[in-house]
Amino acid sequence: MGRPFWHRWTNHTTPRHSSDARSAFPPLRPTAITRASSLSPRFHETVRPPRRRTEPERTMVSARKGRGAGGGGGVVRSRPRIDGGGGGSGSLASRVAVLAFCVAGIWSAYITQGVLQETLSTKRFGPEARRFDHLAFLNFAQNVVCFVWSFIMIKLWSGGSSPAGRAPLSKYWGVSITNTIGPTMGIEALKYISYPAQVLAKSSKMIPVMLMGTLLYGVKYTLPEYFCTFLVAGGVSSFALLKTSSKTIKKLANPNAPLGYALCFLNLAFDGYTNSTQDLIKSRFPKTNPWDIMLGMNLWGTIYNTVIMFVAPLLFSSWPYANGFEAVKFCQENPEVAWDILMFCLCGAVGQNFIFLTISRFGSLTNTTITTTRKFMSIVISSVISGNPLSFEQWGSVVMVFSGLSLQIYLKWKRKKGREHKE
Repeated sequence: MGRPFWHRWTNHTTPRHSSDARSAFPPLRPTAITRASSLSPRFHETVRPPRRRTEPERTMVSARKGRGAGGGGGVVRSRPRIDGGGGGSGSLASRVAVLAFCVAGIWSAYITQGVLQETLSTKRFGPEARRFDHLAFLNFAQNVVCFVWSFIMIKLWSGGSSPAGRAPLSKYWGVSITNTIGPTMGIEALKYISYPAQVLAKSSKMIPVMLMGTLLYGVKYTLPEYFCTFLVAGGVSSFALLKTSSKTIKKLANPNAPLGYALCFLNLAFDGYTNSTQDLIKSRFPKTNPWDIMLGMNLWGTIYNTVIMFVAPLLFSSWPYANGFEAVKFCQENPEVAWDILMFCLCGAVGQNFIFLTISRFGSLTNTTITTTRKFMSIVISSVISGNPLSFEQWGSVVMVFSGLSLQIYLKWKRKKGREHKE
């Protein structure tokens, strides 16, 4: 019987046990090793240990991998610096520029929309100085324009994408009912309260949210959160109880503060249900994008408003709700109104673009901050430009509301930083 194969590299004696083998064979670096072939134990193949590549060889391998992955055409790129050098400042500058662009877009779109909304609800048109009493028609026009706008955006940005994983249009029929009723109530409220009062009332969304969370679901809130709610509720209540200037009251179609505020709070309740249902649809169909939701909601909203404003008046001679035929006739007699309605709808559609961009780049908290400051500026512009003077006490109520909203934003930011720190 011949000598064992390991005697080619060592003269140690053959061990009897595995433990003896570990002691008898110290770690060596032979030039070649043998391992059993998977085909037959009688055959062996020689495998040499991997040789460390030189620096030029590693560079060439990295270049080949870059070409294979489609990256850079084989150009070897160094790792980006993270020490805040020139590249970091350029990136920061671009983010600041995009944020400024989003702020300018949201402010200009929605402040202009607010001015147009107030103009349509208070101004008298034509030689007969008639009011445009069909404010619900604004919601119908907004549905039509936003439906067309979202359809164009989907064709432009995701025309070739597969519809798999996206919510079908049939999923929006139920939630579109509340989305049709809620905004209509908010617009109709302008017949009874001023635009600054409407903005303040609609800014208190946290109040019904916390009430429903506490009473229905037993949610526990912190003391600072209750303090935020107290500031907002106190500010809105004091503003409503304070005397409104006679100049502002004369502009209203039917001054009735309790009814106007009730419509605003009903609007908030319907909006809360709408938003939560939209989130549920998004969670069940994760590939659904904001344009899909905008398309589905406004498609059904257009259908519902068409039935309410154009079909129902034909079926019922004494239809008490807004009449679409009368609204169209008013626009034909007063082209200025038609132009204001078109601009009102386009501002809403364009504003949605900037909101989507802000949320995708900077998150919902940044978007909330921008929209909150926009509401404050809308009140300032309404008071200064549109001729709705506020008393010193009313300005105190406005500051009280937005102090509560600002504190709420700060608490959300603090919780977000705490979660990021734990992760």
